[in-house]
This record gives sequence, structure tokens and C-alpha cells, in this order.
Amino acid sequence: MTPITSLCVYCGSSRGTNPAFFKLAQELGGDMAQRGIRLIYGGGRVGLMGACADAVMAGGGEVIGIIPQHLQDLEVGHTGLTELKVVDNMHTRKRMMFDLSDAFCVLPGGLGTLEELFEVVTWRQLGIHDKPIIVLNADGYWDRLVGMIDGIIDDGFAKPAVRQYFSVANSVGRLFDLLAAPADTQEPDFPERL
Repeated sequence: MTPITSLCVYCGSSRGTNPAFFKLAQELGGDMAQRGIRLIYGGGRVGLMGACADAVMAGGGEVIGIIPQHLQDLEVGHTGLTELKVVDNMHTRKRMMFDLSDAFCVLPGGLGTLEELFEVVTWRQLGIHDKPIIVLNADGYWDRLVGMIDGIIDDGFAKPAVRQYFSVANSVGRLFDLLAAPADTQEPDFPERL
């Protein structure tokens, strides 16, 4: 497997209600900096996004943020990054994040995070890419998502192979183990069927 040098992280622009999620974002950012993996993300200074970016920068790592002009105008862009790219719209942002990344990690987040996840999973299903996608399932946050996908499969709207388009990791260490392993030997930490 080609070593991962750039990791796109999708996550909330909010801190959420569980303090463990904020710590998880910081842990991921710190580990990325130690491993020399560049962070590609949505460019925000707030929430889990800001926590991860701050931790990468504090560890001497490289961070590229990509933010649409309308969000920059709301003053949510992070000014302390290696590079902040301001683009015209959300579609351009997501495409640029995709193009600059070797793999994707999904932390807890809201509707925007879900939309980003489903887009890269759908693109993988369609054969547009074969980049690793790993959902970081802190405190079982994504168990409901996995249950929903199981239901979609059970109801005949997707094939069981959908579960092969992304992996689930229960810790930052496990995330990096999955990224380092050849795709055909990965055993993701999928929760039991709900």
C-alpha cells in the first residue's frame, strides 16, 4: 500500500456535548503531526475542526484548510494554518479536499459531516476512487450510522459489499493500523449488527 501522506478529516464545526470527541480530535491531530501526515480539512477554526487543526499545527505538522468564501465571510476561517484556500462554493471545497487527500477519516459531526462521508463512499461505490475511508467510532457515536446502513442492505437498497467501501476504527491507533495495512488484509472494527 502507498504510504498515506495527506489525510482528509471530516468532522463537526461544533464541539458536541461529549468532551471525549474534542479530545479525540486533538489526539488525532497530534498523532498526524508525529507521523508527518498532512491534514486536509474544511478550514474552520471552531469545533472539532479547529481542535484537530490546532493539534497538527502545535505538533509542527502541515495543515491545508479549504473554506468557501461565504463561511470565510462569517469569520470562521482558521488564520493559523500552513495554508488556507478560499474557494467559491461547497462543491469546489469538497472536490479540492478529495483531490489533495490520500485517505479520509470521519470524526463525530453533523449533517455536513454525513454528507461528506456519503459522497466519498458513493464515489468509491461508483469506482471513481479507491482511497481508504475510515470512520472513527468514538464512544459508539457512529453505531447508529452502521445500523442504518445495515437496514438499507436488509431492505434491498444496497448490496452487502457496501460495508467494504469504508472501515470502522474504535481508536486513533487502530485508524493508523488500518491505513498502514494492505486493503485486502484489513479487518475493520464494525459494531455488531444492531
